[in-house]
Amino acid sequence: MADSPSLDSTHPYTLRGVTQMLGLTRHAVGRLIELGFVQPVRSGRSLRFSFRDVVLMRTAQELRAADIPTRQILRSLRQLKSALPLDTPASAIRIRAVGDRVAVRWGDAQWDADTGQLMMDFHAALPAAAVHAIDGKATAPCATAEPPPDIQSLYEQAESLEGGEPKKAEALYRRVIEAAPDHVDAYANLGFMMCESGRFAEAAALYALALRHCPQAPLLHYNRGVALESLGHEKEAVQSYEACLRLAPDMADAHQNAALLYARAGDKQRAIRHFSAYRRLQPRG
Repeated sequence: MADSPSLDSTHPYTLRGVTQMLGLTRHAVGRLIELGFVQPVRSGRSLRFSFRDVVLMRTAQELRAADIPTRQILRSLRQLKSALPLDTPASAIRIRAVGDRVAVRWGDAQWDADTGQLMMDFHAALPAAAVHAIDGKATAPCATAEPPPDIQSLYEQAESLEGGEPKKAEALYRRVIEAAPDHVDAYANLGFMMCESGRFAEAAALYALALRHCPQAPLLHYNRGVALESLGHEKEAVQSYEACLRLAPDMADAHQNAALLYARAGDKQRAIRHFSAYRRLQPRG
């Protein structure tokens, strides 16, 4: 019998990560949970959210901003919830209002969220791949020992400041990296903050530095690929995704991103190989 997917792969987002990524309040997230649209699982005292949860929460946020009536938003969320697989990549879905309708785009296909009917192209570009922040610990961290208590305290303080005081958080992450150059989590979270604010060149440079100290951390290779892709450096980006997959062959997002880049470059054989791997990694049943 095959091993069940890990919680990190099926529900990779924490409540803190969701509120920061989407700009939602904890109250708003709680309301979506109460209504049954979002179904996190509990890990200890923390809530963990799936890719589908993030898609649904982002949908609610964007449709509210577009002044879509609440009743229609709820109807669209019900339709999406029933149609999307549990681990639908949040970076692959785009939802927006088109007149008084709600349109969903996934790859080259787009449809009416309420009726399921295909719609004419509304020129919504596929959003950039998502950089992953650390939720707990990095995959295959390069540090072989726990950081000293004072370094770990600085790291935890930086995490707590990300939402309200990002400049202070960034300064603390830099202090952690200076004192502990193999601290994967600090690199990942600082790079995540840079990408979230559009500083992709800085993030790519940071990840390159990180990989000199932590070459065996697949998450850093993946995030560097996302930053490079956002800069238009697609050849280098796909090399980073491939490096990630040599270390973590089951990282579905890396397969998907590599497949899209190979397809764009006209390399159908490699695109199909990565799309096939991505599909095999989706949970069944």
